[in-house]
Amino acid sequence: MKKLLKPRREVGIVGYGAYVPMYRIKAEEIGRVWGVSSFPIQEKAVPGLDEDALTIGIEAARNALRRARIEPALIRAVWFGSESKPYAVKPTGTVIAEAIGATPDVSTADFEFACKAGTEALQTAIGFVGSEMADYAMAIGADTAQGRPGDHLEFTAGAGGAAFIVGEKSSETVAYFEGSYSYVTDTPDFWRRQHEHYPRHGNRFTGEPAYFHHIVNAAKTLMEELDLTVDDFDYAVFHQPNVKFPLTVAKILGIPKEKVLPGLLTGIIGNTYSGATMVGVSAVLDIAKPGDRILCVSFGSGAGSDAFSIVVQDAIEEKRELAPKTMDYVNRKKYIDYALYAKARRKFIM
Repeated sequence: MKKLLKPRREVGIVGYGAYVPMYRIKAEEIGRVWGVSSFPIQEKAVPGLDEDALTIGIEAARNALRRARIEPALIRAVWFGSESKPYAVKPTGTVIAEAIGATPDVSTADFEFACKAGTEALQTAIGFVGSEMADYAMAIGADTAQGRPGDHLEFTAGAGGAAFIVGEKSSETVAYFEGSYSYVTDTPDFWRRQHEHYPRHGNRFTGEPAYFHHIVNAAKTLMEELDLTVDDFDYAVFHQPNVKFPLTVAKILGIPKEKVLPGLLTGIIGNTYSGATMVGVSAVLDIAKPGDRILCVSFGSGAGSDAFSIVVQDAIEEKRELAPKTMDYVNRKKYIDYALYAKARRKFIM
């Protein structure tokens, strides 16, 4: 049985962009409040009072448009993946499409699949363009991740996102997709019920049965279907709930950590959930050379992984300079204390 997901016509990334909020809180500041002295990351990005997953998505989408150099009206789909949408009932995609000038001849939808909602939207965009239903489609992954005060998720739950505009492979695409693959099971490792403000996690499910099982199987199957090995890839980007997990999965697959570190940003911006894998790929595209091959594997609790093989093209050399780079946002920072962080994240219910 054929497992590889590959469209009828080859498609690639016409434009890409990321956005990370300016505010940061150090893990040691959170630890000071809760009496914790060891931390899974160094610091994380915090959205400002006027920022949410929607505004992050708009900024990333605008950067993607700058690099795509196409009219917004040519984009026939704007699909937004997030688990922290500002509205419980009202689409986010419509607001983003309006903000970038893509309405009214456009399809919009909000995707949910925990942290792989963004790559789920990307998978759909590849199929939409690959089937020739549209010339261009945009996929966005963005989150302002939630963590209960004092819970270990509070140390890693960050904010950020990235957007990719997909089009037919050409000299204008900065990279193209060789193929993709999705691996999904019903594994209850992480969830948030309706009306609950913070997510819960099943500790014994989060590691081996969830994250590692799905990412490793997705990556191995993709490589087998494409007849590739880890040696064929110059970079690898995995979903990054912390720093340890992506490096561990790389070791399992036999991938040197030097191929993972360029896209591993969780240690300095936190886990951006639906944005994590896509922001990592954006950071790699900012430095990759034509001909480089990128292995990208997301993970979403519940649980599933999307794996992609991405090959960088010549257009990257020119287009990467048309918008702020990922590390420009990462390096732009202003530190806040726990009180301002709690206010910004609305942890105090008035």
